[in-house]
Amino acid sequence: MEPVRITIFDTTLRDGEQSPGCSMNVHEKLRMAHQLDRLGVDVIEAGFPIASDGDFEAVQAIAAAIHRPKIAALARAHASDIERAWQALKGAARPRIHVFLATSDIHLKYKLRISRERCLEQARESVKLAKSFCDDVEFSPEDATRTDPDFLCDVVQAVVDAGATTVNIPDTVGYTIPTEYAQTIKMLRERVRGMENVVISVHCHDDLGMAVANTLAAVEAGARQVECTINGIGERAGNASLEEIVMALRVRADRYPHITGVVTEQLYPASQALSEITEVPVQPNKAIIGRNAFAHEAGIHQDGVLKNPLTYEIMTPHSVGVPDSRLVLGKHSGRHALSLRCEQLGYQFERRELDEVYRRFVVLADQIKHVEDHHLLELVREARNESPRIPPSQVEPSPVVIAAAVGRAERGFPASEVRGLEVQLSSVHEHQSEQEDYLWGV
Repeated sequence: MEPVRITIFDTTLRDGEQSPGCSMNVHEKLRMAHQLDRLGVDVIEAGFPIASDGDFEAVQAIAAAIHRPKIAALARAHASDIERAWQALKGAARPRIHVFLATSDIHLKYKLRISRERCLEQARESVKLAKSFCDDVEFSPEDATRTDPDFLCDVVQAVVDAGATTVNIPDTVGYTIPTEYAQTIKMLRERVRGMENVVISVHCHDDLGMAVANTLAAVEAGARQVECTINGIGERAGNASLEEIVMALRVRADRYPHITGVVTEQLYPASQALSEITEVPVQPNKAIIGRNAFAHEAGIHQDGVLKNPLTYEIMTPHSVGVPDSRLVLGKHSGRHALSLRCEQLGYQFERRELDEVYRRFVVLADQIKHVEDHHLLELVREARNESPRIPPSQVEPSPVVIAAAVGRAERGFPASEVRGLEVQLSSVHEHQSEQEDYLWGV
């Protein structure tokens, strides 16, 4: 069976930018859009043109400069929003208007103060208006996962009949769970006429830590577009992480017979570019692109990775654009990693000598928790009862740390910035292979 293509809809520049501290100006958005183009995403949601003149200009600039992916602009279900979105998009080679309207009772009653009947009419009319400007129209029933299922089906039926080409089912507040979300997608496929001619999209927030899991469950249930962001940035706890979704589909192709057009080697550069632009670092243990994603300190792990990286790494660093794995020499490290670094520093030991160096190393690591090359050289001299001397001429310079978590793109940083002594696996060549608060919806 041929694998099914999943459309990657990136909303880093729209929903992601709503993350506190992550706002971008026009130049920064355009720079990031070029990186997303290199990454190979299918749709770039460039912004919300009605929100500000700056957002309008950013969408307009991206629409004019980026030609391969579709360029989307968000609009509320109001004529003024939709018209403004089209004005920003009309220079795009492949424009999309993305219309949204809340459908849950709590939003209808307290935020919009309209009836279900009015909501249904507004959804239908807004899609018709957007369709008059642009063939490619996406509709999102905001807070879909807390919307009455029967009413959700009614709204989706109305927008499909009105000409929507993509229907997005957002988990706006990160409320749903994987089994429930999958049931919602299956329900819509079964109950809405013409749904087979429409792309079902999903957009998940991470308030309960299940955005990626929910997204993957929806894909299994029949969704064919996923909305996500680089580094998982977004409102509150963030959005589903693009890099996690893409690599889950790739690494577990045995369970997910799906493919994407993403160039995975560009994931790390994209993460670094975003961190540099926003000056918001990635948490060290972030899956796929965090600083520690390919780092190993435990001795058993280090020994296994040095013998065969696949013992503890389910993907290669190069497959996501990370230059190399690294070993962190700390109190949990074993003799194998210590021996390797000593060799890189120009020393080779018999087993008894290595045992003595290792004994001293463990004591020191337990005390200072920050072992660097000069510490290690001193341990070697003490163990050999040598007077201080200049290390051999073949000593390699102290390696730089692969720091995916630091917001400066594609640059290394001194080992002194990270706890422990860094060992790059690349050196072991034999082991290489009315604008209210609800303006920001969905």
